[in-house]
Amino acid sequence: MKIKRPAVLLLACATIAIVTRPASAEDPLKVGIVTSLSGHGAVTGAMIRDGFALGLKDLGGKLGGRDAQIVVEDDETKPEVAIGKAKALVERDRADFVVGTVFSNVLLAIVKPVTDAGAFLITPNAGPSTLAGKACNPNFFSTSYQNDQVHEVVGKYAQDSGVKTALLMAPNYQAGKDGLAGFKRYFKGEVLDEVYVPLGTLDFAAELARIAVAKPEAVYVFLPGGMGVNFVKQFHQAGLADKVKFLSAFTVDEATLPAQQDAAVGLYGGSNWAPNLDTPQNKSFVAAYEKAYGIIPASYAFEAYDAALLIDGALRQTNGSTADKDALRAALKKADFKSLRGNFKFNNNHYPIQDFYLVQVAKRPDGKYETEIAKKVFSDFGDSYAADCAMK
Repeated sequence: MKIKRPAVLLLACATIAIVTRPASAEDPLKVGIVTSLSGHGAVTGAMIRDGFALGLKDLGGKLGGRDAQIVVEDDETKPEVAIGKAKALVERDRADFVVGTVFSNVLLAIVKPVTDAGAFLITPNAGPSTLAGKACNPNFFSTSYQNDQVHEVVGKYAQDSGVKTALLMAPNYQAGKDGLAGFKRYFKGEVLDEVYVPLGTLDFAAELARIAVAKPEAVYVFLPGGMGVNFVKQFHQAGLADKVKFLSAFTVDEATLPAQQDAAVGLYGGSNWAPNLDTPQNKSFVAAYEKAYGIIPASYAFEAYDAALLIDGALRQTNGSTADKDALRAALKKADFKSLRGNFKFNNNHYPIQDFYLVQVAKRPDGKYETEIAKKVFSDFGDSYAADCAMK
């Protein structure tokens, strides 16, 4: 199957027929992708779609030896919309796997309809703490991280670098709460203020005024997508860039840097990967992604690429069959694929155990902007909630 963007994805959506007989290894494998393709998360959502499509292309259009069809649905960053789209994927289109989503509140909305239908849900981004602990789900797997972990990277960096006071800011939803909890798990200085803003906020005048009054040594922000673009620009315009140390996660990355440009150079973040990760496999992926889509991939894209590799590796162990769910689940748990990030294995809660890095924004010689690895902060790092998960 030859993947081109976006026509083939639209073609796949148009040509998939409802199957009324049991699926066999000879039938095309159906994979649904639920992602944000409109609204403030559209750039991130497109990277998830395109990363998976590139992975499938590099696998020759097959997963586990079976021809694969992708059905892409726009969740519009709305949980209620995502539920309907996810149900259609597993009930109408009979998708064996659903890959998504960008936002944790959307992911939490579709877990039950997807997994109750017997399909496997694989997240290439959102990693809510609720699914890592007591509510862990045998049909849920992550190729990204548990939300807290990326923020823990920067919290440890702030602590180790001697920051004494900080103001924290995040969107008021599950991932925002997880993020600030993660930062505070390692940062032991004084938190002067903890600010939660509505998801999708673009005007930060009031919040910037609070920062100016509080006079923290550092500000830590988790503001993804368009939120991050506007905040970084307004932070500079408010004259705070020379007064307050800027630390973040998902606020300055390859999804936001094309708009932030020089305003973001030198700023730090946390990640499980960066485009300059020095392995042949990763270099090949980054070059192929830039050639196909004209932009540098962010972590969302590589994690979706890895999701394709995960599915392929599992199906190779079951000879392409999805009939025996227990066997397929066991095959997924083995994570029999070579991740772009290097070290990767699943914890008992189906979240990855992996390395994490402090990254810093740089301007490449070709004028493009990317995050680059500054230092490794955690090795083979598991999340803090796995002990509460009953799965073994």
